Amino acid sequence: MADIQAPKGTKDILADSVSCWQWVESTARQLFSQAAYREIRTPIFEQTQLFERGIGEATDVVGKEMYTFLDRGDRSMTLRPEGTAGVVRAYLENGLHAQGLQRLWYTGPMFRYENPQKGRQRQFHQIGVEVLGSKDPRADAEVIALAWDLLKGLGLGDLRMDLNSVGDGDDRDRYRTALVDYLTPYHGDLDPDSQDRLSRNPLRILDSKNEKTQTIVQNAPSILDHLSPESRQFFDRVQQSLADLGITYRLNPCLVRGLDYYTHTAFEIQSDNLGTQATVCGGGRYDGLVAELGGSVTPAVGWALGMERLVMLLQQLQTVPQPRVDCYLVSRGEKAEAQSLRLAQGLRHLGIAVELDLSGSAFGKQFKRADRSGAVTCLILGDGEAEAGAVTVKWLQSGTQETRPQADLLAHPEILRQEPPTQTPPA
Repeated sequence: MADIQAPKGTKDILADSVSCWQWVESTARQLFSQAAYREIRTPIFEQTQLFERGIGEATDVVGKEMYTFLDRGDRSMTLRPEGTAGVVRAYLENGLHAQGLQRLWYTGPMFRYENPQKGRQRQFHQIGVEVLGSKDPRADAEVIALAWDLLKGLGLGDLRMDLNSVGDGDDRDRYRTALVDYLTPYHGDLDPDSQDRLSRNPLRILDSKNEKTQTIVQNAPSILDHLSPESRQFFDRVQQSLADLGITYRLNPCLVRGLDYYTHTAFEIQSDNLGTQATVCGGGRYDGLVAELGGSVTPAVGWALGMERLVMLLQQLQTVPQPRVDCYLVSRGEKAEAQSLRLAQGLRHLGIAVELDLSGSAFGKQFKRADRSGAVTCLILGDGEAEAGAVTVKWLQSGTQETRPQADLLAHPEILRQEPPTQTPPA
C-alpha cells in the first residue's frame, strides 16, 4: 500500500513552527483586547448558500475554489473559504445586531481549492477583525491601524499599503459601464480569465496578474473619478484619519479585492520579501453584506491576514522569539530519577520552565543535550544528591555550579533564571 501523506495543498505545522504561530496569535490577542475587540468562533463549514449570497456567485472563490459537499441529509455544505460571511451569519442568528456596535475578531482554518504555491495552500489560516454597526470613517482607519500595529509589533518594517475606494452600488454601476466600454475593444487581447470576467465581473480584471492585461488596464478609467460627492467625502475622511495616525499609503485605483461584498474603502498591506504573493493583509468596508444575508442595512468594515504567509515572512526575517527554557534537569539512578520528576513538577508549579531529560542515558549524553537546550541552568540529580535531598545547579553560560537543598531551590526558584553575580576575589 502506498504511504499515506497529507492531502495536496495542506501542511503539517510542526513544533518548531508552532511557537511562531502562538507568538503571532498571542500578540494579536493582546492588541485586540486593548482595543475592546472580542473573539468569536464560528463553524468551519456552513450552508453553501451563505457563501453564494455573501461572496457572490460571479467570484472565482464561489465559481471555482469552494470545497462543497452534500451531507447525509442531502444539504449542500461548504468548508468556509473566508471568515467574514460566517461572522455576519452569527451576528444575525444570535441577535448581536440588537446589542449595538460589535468589535469582533477570529482566527482559524479556511479552505479553497486552488493551485498550491509559496504562501498559498488549500487549507490556510487567517486572523481577521470585523466592526459591525458603524458608518463612521474612523472605523475604517481604526481597523487599518490595528493591522498596521500588529505587523509592526511583530517586527516587520518593510511594509507598504495600497488604498482605494470602490464606492457604493451606484458608483460601481457607473464605473462598470465605463470600464466595459473601455475594455470591450481589447477583448481579444485580454487573457482568457479576463475575457470571461468582462461580462460577469469586470472590476476583477483590474487586478489581473497577466502582464498584457495589466498593460491594457493601465489606461483604463479610474473608479476614483466615478465616486459620488458623498463617497468622495467619506474616502477623504478615511485618508485624513490615516494621515493623523502617521500611517503611510499609496492610492491604487486598480485595487478592488476579490469578493463582491466590498464597498467604499479597500486596502492591502504588502511585503516585498514575499515575491509574487506579496499581500500579507487585506480588507475593507462591506456595508451591503448584512442586508444581503437577510438583516437590515448595516455598515461594516474588517480585514483578514494570512497566517502562512506571515509566519513564512517572520521566519525568513528571523524575528521570531524562541521558546524559553529556564532549566534542564538531568538525573541518573532509580532514586534520583523518581525525585527528578517531583522536582520538575514542583518548579513548574512555581512558574519555572523545566525540560526533564527522560532518556536514562549516561550523564555525559544528558549534559550535551542540556548544552543544546538553550536553558540558563542545568539541574543535576544523582543518587548522592537524592540521598541528601539536594540538587546541583550549574549555570550553563559560565560553568559555575553549586549544590543546594531541593527545599531551598523550591523556596527561591528565581535563581534558576539568571547567572549568579560574579564573585570578586578578596584583596
